Amino acid sequence: MEQPTHAIHLVTSNDSSEFVHLKYALTHSSIIGLDAEWKPNRHASTFPTVALLQIACRLVNSDESEPDESPVFLLDLQAVPLLSVYELLRELLVSPDVIKLGFRFKQDLVYLSSTFVEQGCDPGFDRVEPYIDITAIYNYLHPKQLGRRISKQIKSLATICEEVLGISLSKELQCSDWSQRPLTEEQKIYAAADAHCLVQIFNVFRAKVVTEGTPLGNHIKHWPSGFDPGLKQITETSNGCNMVTQTKFCEASNMIRTTVPELHSSILITEEIDSMKSSESINHVDNSLLWIVRKHSDKILLKDTDRKPKTSKRKAKKSSTGSESSKPKNLQTVEEWQGPPPWDPSSGGDGCPKFLCDVMIEGLAKHLRCVGVDAAIPYSKKPETRDLIDQAGKEKRVLLTRDVKLLRYEYLIKNQIYLIKSLLKNDQLLEVIETFQLKISEGQLMSRCTKCNGSFIQKPLTTQEAVEAAKGFQVIPNCLFDKNIEFWQCRDCNQLYWEGTQYHNAIQKFIDVCKLNDQL
Repeated sequence: MEQPTHAIHLVTSNDSSEFVHLKYALTHSSIIGLDAEWKPNRHASTFPTVALLQIACRLVNSDESEPDESPVFLLDLQAVPLLSVYELLRELLVSPDVIKLGFRFKQDLVYLSSTFVEQGCDPGFDRVEPYIDITAIYNYLHPKQLGRRISKQIKSLATICEEVLGISLSKELQCSDWSQRPLTEEQKIYAAADAHCLVQIFNVFRAKVVTEGTPLGNHIKHWPSGFDPGLKQITETSNGCNMVTQTKFCEASNMIRTTVPELHSSILITEEIDSMKSSESINHVDNSLLWIVRKHSDKILLKDTDRKPKTSKRKAKKSSTGSESSKPKNLQTVEEWQGPPPWDPSSGGDGCPKFLCDVMIEGLAKHLRCVGVDAAIPYSKKPETRDLIDQAGKEKRVLLTRDVKLLRYEYLIKNQIYLIKSLLKNDQLLEVIETFQLKISEGQLMSRCTKCNGSFIQKPLTTQEAVEAAKGFQVIPNCLFDKNIEFWQCRDCNQLYWEGTQYHNAIQKFIDVCKLNDQL
């Protein structure tokens, strides 16, 4: 896993130096990113218990190139006494001087509030203000195009990071057991990245606003003598036909200085004479930040109904009517592989292993392809259970999944569902190889298309043939033209591959992962 460029501080005690650092950062930051992790709860009658709270800080006047100027704190709620951090967090969530960033953070807030209440704290986590959701920022950075139909599906945080920051945010540890201690280094890096990327996305958004200027023009409202609005008051500004209610959230001068230091020199200062004071200067809100606040600032408010776990209507109906399931009674799910697989010659198979990786472990599918194993993914991005079962049965594949609920349907496709227990892709690959006793050789590595799972055309292409095949489809780097390199093309998707640096690095990686040198 790639090492982070930001400092990560694990806070496990309220009398540690890390806790002191956390308190300092919270009082010297103008922007923070919030995220939480918990162990999935199978019982609908209670909320999951939050195990970790991630807080990414943007320190005032900080240099983002310095790791400790944009620290991320991992607050271990299983180790730190909750009563000792309750007031600190409650004040942070409602502080008008700090912009809170999150990605669909309401659910996190509900679980966080429930966790603290269970430990005897007051139900005070009912509001986050000011708050900006990363989805709103994404919508601004990628505006709707006229005449183009926009999908109603909400982009995932990983997708937003890919499109806005150009970085890949791995989500393979999202469903790991966050209640286990100690946390692994991979879990720490994953958790910190989820919070830190929120601040990074806001920085891109803010820079775009500054570069493009603000739609508000240069109009500056002159407030009455003796009145300093800051960013706390609710004001109404006419925008033609309707009135826009704007929530402003901190002292104007402090917010501009801390949030947009590069614009501080351009802050307009007016002087007004008051009969009680001979001279008084008032810092006016910078137009760009004012526009950000007006258009994107929001708040999260929890209602009483939000604090009660919701039971699905389907489950409620089943429990009230006492209707029996059509599935066999007392069906026991078997997590261990029983075998034989459908490709086994004793079952009439051709002896070639074939797998279907569900959407939770699509990364494993690419790893399997890299070692020459036939590994498909579902036809659709959100397949129904029946679709997975049908595809696995029709193509005679073993369905690999991390979803234990799919084991209930094992009776429909005997010996064709296996529950992956490992969290990381490399470990998952080894688990599959060992469980199904796959024979992996160095000659098999990189022998399948990682894009579509297709096989390669047996005859390699020359550079000239590859250039012709790639026209209008794929760009071949100019640096390859002077080298005597063979190209390989996928039979199905026509993707071209060549034995460059990435190829050799991948070969060495999977030799190490699969421990092929140990077999010699």
